[in-house]
Amino acid sequence: MNIKKVVKLNFLIIIILILSIFLVNSIVLEKLKENQISKKEISKLVFMQENMNFLVKDIIDTQNLKELQEIKDEFLTYEIKFEKIKELLLVKDKDDFLDFLIKDIHKHPKVLKHLLLLSKSEKNIEENFEKIFEIQKRKIELNSLFLQAYPKESILRKQIEKQILQTKDFTILKDFSDIKYYSKEVFFQHKEKAHLELLLKKIYSLEKKYSNKEIKEYRNIVKIISTYVLELKKLENQEKLLQDNITKIVKENKNLNFKIEHEIEKLSSDFSKKSYSFIITLLLLTIVLIIYLSFKVNRNVSFTFDEIEQKVQEGLKTIKKLNKEIEDTQKEVVFTMGAIGESRSKETGNHVKRVAEYSKLLALYSGLSLKEAELLKQASPMHDIGKVAIPDSILNKPGRFDEEERQIMNTHAKLGYDMLKHSNRPLLKAAAIVSLQHHEKWDGTGYPKGLKEDQIHIYGRITALADVFDALGSNRCYKKAWEDEKIFKLFKEEKGKHFDPKLVDIFFEHLEEFLKIRDSFQDN
Repeated sequence: MNIKKVVKLNFLIIIILILSIFLVNSIVLEKLKENQISKKEISKLVFMQENMNFLVKDIIDTQNLKELQEIKDEFLTYEIKFEKIKELLLVKDKDDFLDFLIKDIHKHPKVLKHLLLLSKSEKNIEENFEKIFEIQKRKIELNSLFLQAYPKESILRKQIEKQILQTKDFTILKDFSDIKYYSKEVFFQHKEKAHLELLLKKIYSLEKKYSNKEIKEYRNIVKIISTYVLELKKLENQEKLLQDNITKIVKENKNLNFKIEHEIEKLSSDFSKKSYSFIITLLLLTIVLIIYLSFKVNRNVSFTFDEIEQKVQEGLKTIKKLNKEIEDTQKEVVFTMGAIGESRSKETGNHVKRVAEYSKLLALYSGLSLKEAELLKQASPMHDIGKVAIPDSILNKPGRFDEEERQIMNTHAKLGYDMLKHSNRPLLKAAAIVSLQHHEKWDGTGYPKGLKEDQIHIYGRITALADVFDALGSNRCYKKAWEDEKIFKLFKEEKGKHFDPKLVDIFFEHLEEFLKIRDSFQDN
């Protein structure tokens, strides 16, 4: 075959391979996004399960029919949402070709097993809830009837007592004293049939010795109230058994929820590492193919001087175009991985874009070269990549962290550094520095190493200020966005404490440019 035809064929193969590489890269990124959605849905499922558990506990303490119905309506709302998400996760759709390489998180056998157990326990909670609801509803009705009837019993008892005291008959007084004692035993203490029989026996005894219409009426009201009391006692015993069963289910669900979160975190971490390695491998393969083609052209094709110059120019344009595509893909990968870290804590992809732009602006005005400022812009989105290893239960907690949770949360800086530190590429080296040091403070009170002043790399100091400015001005799961004046006041107070004083001065000198960046990358 003619050598020129060989070169043309090789060029065609290279183009096809490059298109295939970028196609696979797009599919991997899509799979990454798809699994992030699955993780969020599973987290919602676990959260709703916990809320349903709490509602089952709440209904036992309710003494009002309106509140009882409101709790049931809220429970049914969670039940419907739970079923919708469960059906979405457990649907048996066909695997695509990528599923044979990387399974969807919710299809993984271990996670699927735990999800099925969670679904089964949810059914048990529903059944127990319905039983307790009916019991509690009947208890509220009986308590209402008791409160209506008891004052009548009390009035009659006092009338009879007044009449009997006038008789001054000791035996009658003795029987009435026993009636008062056993009425308390039946109505408020033991609430047992045996005590009711003793009470009625004493009332019949009194009737034989001192009969009037009030005593007969009193006997009837005692029978009515006792019916309410004995049924309440029976319902309380049933409720106690159901409550013990629910306590057991709740305890089992806590362990089950912990196992699901643990499996999700492990699979997510493995998937992220695997995806990143796969993309880097594809990029390296592209570079190798380009080098190979260049070698073949230089070795086997002979041109005139004009032809050589023409072909070199064409080759340089092709290589430049391919290199730009590689660099653009690398930037997309970095931004995507950075956005994964942020989306774990319910933050938007625009957060990392704004931090990147703020970091570049600060770098330029602080004296770094355009090349180094651009490097920091590309590296800064990776500052919170370590959050992929932090459990959802801690990362998305709406309230304050306790000490143990705070210590776990603070490990994300070191975890991100450990993920990136082994690379020799300038971009990932810079990202490793940013990840490790963006929580260090100028006065040495930061973490993980407590570095201060110039001990902190300029990349870490810049990203710290950029990240805090954007975080304070954005809505988070645990807070609302701050007003600008409140942020500016904090920056002035933290100058020389949290932040590099020189960078704070630069920030205020060029404030309009920072606000313009913020307006250009608004969250939806």
